Amino acid sequence: MQSNFITRLGDTGLYVLTDLGKMTLFLLKALRGIFRHPFRFGELVRQVHFIGFGSLAVIFFTAASTGMVLGLQGYYSLNKFGAEGMLGSAVSLTLIMELGPVLTALMVAGRAGSAMCAEIGIMRISEQIDALDCMAIDPFRYLITPKFLAMIISVPLLTAVFDVVGIAGGYVAGVGLMDVNSGSFIYGMKTSVTNHDINLGIIKSFVFALLVVWICCGRGYFVQEIRGAGFGAESVSRVTTQAVVFSSISVLVFDYLLTAVIL
Repeated sequence: MQSNFITRLGDTGLYVLTDLGKMTLFLLKALRGIFRHPFRFGELVRQVHFIGFGSLAVIFFTAASTGMVLGLQGYYSLNKFGAEGMLGSAVSLTLIMELGPVLTALMVAGRAGSAMCAEIGIMRISEQIDALDCMAIDPFRYLITPKFLAMIISVPLLTAVFDVVGIAGGYVAGVGLMDVNSGSFIYGMKTSVTNHDINLGIIKSFVFALLVVWICCGRGYFVQEIRGAGFGAESVSRVTTQAVVFSSISVLVFDYLLTAVIL
C-alpha cells in the first residue's frame, strides 16, 4: 500500500516536471519565432482584431458594472468616516492597480484564450500541425507566435479601456447617483494616481497577457500528451477547460507576487 502511494507520487512528480519542461521550451520557441522571417504580419493583424476588438464589448460592460459597483460601495464605506471626497481616489487606484489588469486578463482568458486552445488542440488531433512539420513550415512561426504578439499587444490596450470605462462608471455612480461633489471626485483622482501606480498596472497587464497566451496555446499544442485528457474531441474540451482554469489561477497568483515585489 505504502509502496504504491510512493510510486504514484513519484510518477506524478516526474509528469509535472516533464510538463513544466515542455511548456518552458514551448515558450522559448514561441518567442524565438518573433525573430524568424518571413513574419506573418497579416495573421498578427487578424489575431489582434479577434482578441482586441472582439473583446471590447465584454470589457466595456464588465468595466462599467465594476466601476459603478465600486462607486456605490466606496461611497457607502467612506460616508461612515465623512470622507466622500476621496471616492475618486479610491475608485481610480483600485481599478488602475488591481481590478483593471486582473479582470481584463480573466475576461480575455475566458473568451479568446479558450478559443485559441481549442483551435490549436483541434489542429493537433487532426494532424494539421504534423502536416506543417512535413512541409518544413515552422508551426511556431506560422501559428503560435502571431497569437503571442497579438495577446501581448491587445491585453494592455484593453486594460486601458477597462480603466477609463470603469472610472467613468464610478463617476456616474458617485456623482450622478450619490451626489458626491464632481470637483472633489476628479481632484482626488488627479492627486492620488501617480506614474508608479500606472506603471504597476501596465506591467501587470503585460505579464498576465503572456501567462494567458502561454498556458492556453501550450495546453492545446500538447493536448495528446496531457494525462487524463482522453481522446479526440473529448480531450480538446477537457484541455480547454483546464487551460482557462490554470491561466485564471496563474493571473491571481502573479497578481499577488507582482504587487508584493513592485508596490
